[in-house]
Amino acid sequence: MSLIGQSVTVIGAGIAGLAVARALALRGAGVTVLEQADAIREVGAGLQISPNGAAVLRALGLGEALDRAGTAAEAVILRDGLTDDPVLRLDMAGRGFRLVHRADLIALLAAGARAAGVQILFLQKIDSIELSGPRPALVTAQGTRMEPGLLIGADGLHSRLRATLNGPAVPFFTNQVAWRAVLPAEPGSPAVAEVHMGPGRHLVSYPLRGGTLRNIVAVEERSRWTEESWSLRDDPMELRLAFAGFSPRVRGWLDRIEDVHLWGLFRHPVAPRWHGSHSVILGDAAHPTLPFLAQGANMALEDAWVLAECLAGHDTPEAAFAAFQAARAPRCARIVAASGANARAYHLHSPWREAAHLGLRVGGKLAPGLALGRLDWLYGHDVTT
Repeated sequence: MSLIGQSVTVIGAGIAGLAVARALALRGAGVTVLEQADAIREVGAGLQISPNGAAVLRALGLGEALDRAGTAAEAVILRDGLTDDPVLRLDMAGRGFRLVHRADLIALLAAGARAAGVQILFLQKIDSIELSGPRPALVTAQGTRMEPGLLIGADGLHSRLRATLNGPAVPFFTNQVAWRAVLPAEPGSPAVAEVHMGPGRHLVSYPLRGGTLRNIVAVEERSRWTEESWSLRDDPMELRLAFAGFSPRVRGWLDRIEDVHLWGLFRHPVAPRWHGSHSVILGDAAHPTLPFLAQGANMALEDAWVLAECLAGHDTPEAAFAAFQAARAPRCARIVAASGANARAYHLHSPWREAAHLGLRVGGKLAPGLALGRLDWLYGHDVTT
């Protein structure tokens, strides 16, 4: 179908929403993005953009902006969190991996969307969505009623459109919580993502913004429930106590943290239904994932490209949306499952952790490219071709 002049409303000015907005606007659609916040702010912390996500940004004409915003990753190193000893090194040099601050990625996507003619409206909290009429209808908290030609829900974990399509979801607490923080980096910090593994917990760290900042994400298994929120703050001492048994280098980072956020990690099911009458969801709204494979942003970018391609290549929105879900659901389900498996591997207790680390060390020496090769299905997948 022709997208020229097609009225499209996107709910959510996150990675998925802004990417699909630019992708559709470049194909001639008239796109409006509704964002409930009053501005696009510096939220979150670091992201790893792998080659599968970078391919989409380059196809959207944002490759140079990505290169300016991100740092080329040299390697991923798995370490014994207690001793700091390396367990396995994955060489990433020249493979197209980028370490990016979330705010910088959102900023380049927002600039790209606006340059393509997208209108971004703030303070647009959605109160209700109706899909029973010939066109989707949504009502904002201010009482404004809108009836776009196409409605796209890129509104994240607590998607209003997902709930309208599928009913309320019941996520379950994974008994894991995550802290995130950013601190000034040590001069000369290499562009390496490190995973420090320990019994029942792990910590990921890498530099951002040309090595001026260090990103920290630390995960601990615990039985007590924690709110699923990006905005919940915690006492940095809680984080230090949770990782008190880790290496001096890790403890040194944590000692310098003054401001830390904490959120509970919940497992959300992949939505069984991604689309309805002239409406569709993508990104975290369709397939939320845990953060242990660093693919949330990359899946959102892939979704945005495939959805725009499906709409441009099918005669009706319904056919396009069905093709989109058929193309994306199996891959996204595989990524969600692989991410959950990573969490278990990082948190092994004795004697299994020592045996697993030994196996990784031996495998890394005998076949250094094997571990990364096992992820060719993930990183080598290019939806733009």
